[in-house]
Amino acid sequence: MDTDRDTYYTALLARDRRFDGWFFVGVSSTGIYCRPVCAVRTPKFANCTFYLSAAAAEKQGFRPCLRCRPELAPGHGILDMSGTLARTAAALIEGGFLSEAGIPDLARRLGITERHLRRIFATEFSVSVIEYAQTQRLLLAKRLLTDTALPVAEVAFAAGFSSLRRFNDVFQTHYRLSPRQLRKTQIFAATSSTMSFELGYRPPFAWTELLEFLACRAIAGVERVAQGVYQRTIVIEAAGRTLSGWISVEHVPARHTVKLTFPASLAPAVAPLLSRVRSIFDLGCRPDLVDAHLGELAAALPGLRVPGAFDGFEMAVRAIVGQQISVAGARTILGRIATRLGPPPSAAGESLPEGLQAIFPSAREIAALPVEALHGLGIIKARAAAIHAVATEISAGRLTLEPLVPLDQTLAALLRIKGVGEWTAQYVAMRALGWPNAFPAGDLILKKQLGLASAKAVEHHAQPWAPWRAYATLHVWRQAAAGGGEPT
Repeated sequence: MDTDRDTYYTALLARDRRFDGWFFVGVSSTGIYCRPVCAVRTPKFANCTFYLSAAAAEKQGFRPCLRCRPELAPGHGILDMSGTLARTAAALIEGGFLSEAGIPDLARRLGITERHLRRIFATEFSVSVIEYAQTQRLLLAKRLLTDTALPVAEVAFAAGFSSLRRFNDVFQTHYRLSPRQLRKTQIFAATSSTMSFELGYRPPFAWTELLEFLACRAIAGVERVAQGVYQRTIVIEAAGRTLSGWISVEHVPARHTVKLTFPASLAPAVAPLLSRVRSIFDLGCRPDLVDAHLGELAAALPGLRVPGAFDGFEMAVRAIVGQQISVAGARTILGRIATRLGPPPSAAGESLPEGLQAIFPSAREIAALPVEALHGLGIIKARAAAIHAVATEISAGRLTLEPLVPLDQTLAALLRIKGVGEWTAQYVAMRALGWPNAFPAGDLILKKQLGLASAKAVEHHAQPWAPWRAYATLHVWRQAAAGGGEPT
């Protein structure tokens, strides 16, 4: 990054939040590396070295700043990674992929050979896949030690280390202090039943409008939006176990973060939980780029995000159920699915927050039922069969509906399922896959609001909005709702 040193130093001087998470600066006079928004006095230009990742800075012997905390930096958006498989691999690693699988599995997920993965990763980040993964584990452990009362042994395993001894050795070697020296034990109550983490974003952030979107579509008993807080029940796989519980997310505008809270029983799933919440609230978005590109369309509401999904199967069910019926009608049916076909609330293992009393069924649970179980909930036969087919494909491992999956292959697999059309596939791509250029051109609200008669005409009209057509869709839907139209 030496050729861009002047540019990065200018961003550092300005503490420009648009660059937060895009690079880190190592300071030779202190041996510390920081985010570009660090509040400490700006180091001299001659003492600065710039890195594209925390792992690259740590490989050169720099330790993370205890004030700006590099582990809190926002991540990258999906489109930022589309041009480089290495960045896609990095995002999967940050979400805990290698805690459950190996490098060969990561290469297969990306559709490349293991040798090619290692080569492109080293070229992009100047570190190996293993070195990058180790840095992510250390930063997560540092975060757990700083922000929670979790015992050190549990911190080690939650961060992805196979043994406490290995964790202590690596931590001491990299950070030159032990985990217990870092921890400020007097801050925490040893019996804390919940854990909280702050996740950064790049402002502006249209939080109120994002919550309005989620509230309008909230499944009764599964989700709740009240007093500026989003809550929902969850089921997640981690450390070879199926964990159930709940999450609560609120905005902390003064710190440009959202605060995630969940039961301490979900500690083994910290890494995937943080990753999924980043997706739900689109925290990797670059609003400066999106809003500038969309121009007048985005001018009235800068910082609008595209809401993601906690679970891809649940989002596919939402999309299929919502075909050609109102949002209110879809919510009623989705509530029945959760209440009658989901696991009992006691599966969450503890008391749930007020208003949460249902868990949405998994693909595996729906696939094990006859199609008639869905049809009996008021879902027409064709849609019930489509939901069952999606559940079967996911539970068999032939279909994955998550951010960072290969887009074209995933859309093709969806469209092969009878009852899943282009609108449904694009809506799933928009929310479950987090694809910023997804565009449901056949949407009735889009056609009506834009005054166009066909999906082809809408597609042509939207060409200038690429590669941010999902954001454009949200803006058009909001305009329609403001004019009294039915939300999609």
